[in-house]
Amino acid sequence: MSEFIRNRRKSIIGVVTSRSGDKTVKVTYAYKIPHPRYRKEINRKTVVHVHDEKNESAVGDRVTIMATRPLSKLKRFRIVEITEKASNAV
Repeated sequence: MSEFIRNRRKSIIGVVTSRSGDKTVKVTYAYKIPHPRYRKEINRKTVVHVHDEKNESAVGDRVTIMATRPLSKLKRFRIVEITEKASNAV
């Protein structure tokens, strides 16, 4: 039953932009919103701190993240899976 509820949490696909400490990465995800007056779509992005339990992800990887309980002052997401590895991975 708990897995069913957990899977309904918000999940987002983003790109790892930075490694910031042990078991923590910064993930950027982009989205579009309409301008309030002119209705043209504007590109926006959000950077979130994400928990990476096994330190598997590298900068440039495309990852799926999911909302979770607060893990620290800034971390509110965790990595579910690495959907695409970076082409320049070392």
